[in-house]
Amino acid sequence: MSPGSLPVAAALGVWIGAGLYVHFRGRERLAFMRQLADHSTLLAPYNAFVYATSAVPRSPRLALADFPELRILSGAWETIRDEGLALYEAGHVHVAERHNDLAFNSFYKRDWRRFYLKWYGRPLPSAQRLCPQTVALLRATPSVHAAMFTVLAPHSHLVRHRDPFAGAVRFHLGLRTPNSDACRIFIDGEPYVWRDGEAVVFDETYIHRAENTTDLPRLILFCDVERPLRGRVATAINRFAIHRVMRLTATANVDGEPVGLANRVFERLYRVRLVMKTLRKRNRRAYYALSWGTKLGVAALLVWLALR
Repeated sequence: MSPGSLPVAAALGVWIGAGLYVHFRGRERLAFMRQLADHSTLLAPYNAFVYATSAVPRSPRLALADFPELRILSGAWETIRDEGLALYEAGHVHVAERHNDLAFNSFYKRDWRRFYLKWYGRPLPSAQRLCPQTVALLRATPSVHAAMFTVLAPHSHLVRHRDPFAGAVRFHLGLRTPNSDACRIFIDGEPYVWRDGEAVVFDETYIHRAENTTDLPRLILFCDVERPLRGRVATAINRFAIHRVMRLTATANVDGEPVGLANRVFERLYRVRLVMKTLRKRNRRAYYALSWGTKLGVAALLVWLALR
């Protein structure tokens, strides 16, 4: 190994170590091959840095008391509920109409619906127009960098997954729920039941899944809240990621609203994915040969860069 390759090898070693930590973190984990291809593995080195500097416990569930700003939202839950219900009844809370929502693309086939209020940037124009009171409350809680109304349809579920970005934690505020143990989320295996006016904060980089086996839809306010970190340097780095990187994943409620670069690219790449799906239906051997050939080629390139 040449001296010039040492930094590449070191970076690869850090990435592998961080990826293994993410995989084995918590009581529940994904199948190894699924985790290897998961977007949380790509961000594993950054997330390991965030976990190491976290000013709140590194546990699946977090205490609401550690996030005092969120009392503004919890205290006004009925106002938020009324605007959310009006949006839902008018049909504004719906699945994405285009493949330009990288973060939640897989949820839509489960009849999960959303209306974005803000996503790592300013409130969306449609949100300011249709639910001004909720937007005003969000402006009063600057630690909330992303927010939306989400609906989990009756007799629907979301499969086990982990979110990729540890620089924020997740806040759910029940608005109009079935108020039933049959409508719940499992966070690292532990169930939490959504109820009207009640809230929970959790670390969404742990594996979680959701189910609603009732006859009623579940409407909540769904927020990403900045994770408190120890020290000015760590906080500054995380805020750079929040304001400069995560905003690339922004998407729109209606045509004409800005869409982040990552989602614009994803929409184009999804067309390639549709071609691959067609290939898989017609010739599974060719599909898997092309798919694994691409993955092995990338892996070989990384090894070559490390050893040259």
